[in-house]
Amino acid sequence: MGEKGRAIVKAHVQEIINDLQAAYADEWLAHYYFFLAADLAAGLNSDEVTQRLRVSAAGELEHANRLANRVVQLGGEPLRDVEQAPQRAHIKSFAMPSNGADIKGILRAAIEVERKAIETYQALVDRTRHLDTVTHELAEEILADEVAEEQALERLLAD
Repeated sequence: MGEKGRAIVKAHVQEIINDLQAAYADEWLAHYYFFLAADLAAGLNSDEVTQRLRVSAAGELEHANRLANRVVQLGGEPLRDVEQAPQRAHIKSFAMPSNGADIKGILRAAIEVERKAIETYQALVDRTRHLDTVTHELAEEILADEVAEEQALERLLAD
């Protein structure tokens, strides 16, 4: 983003970058957790759950890319070291069941990740309202995706 694009941000740009970097770390961890869970899921209904988790993993990766682009537009850079992700992320753990046949446990863990994402993006929406329109709209769009994803996972859990 150019000089004028940064100038229209009515908030401390570095704080916005920090928030976006934390969300970026969340998305990478969610991508990894969902991809891992898809690989480990086994047993009854595992095909449907595996497919849903792979779709979820791809969505999280797409979110990470969008967040990275916004960080760069604001004059920052995405996290360079993957080891920084767990330290910077809001998601601190993924309660993966030790048994891949525990499909409901896998789904409950994935839903918790989505719920944390919903909290993160709602906070970012609130924090950027009237201060950074571009980041605000990005956060609203990703928030809508996360809400839809939570609902899709909850449906699978209810089956």
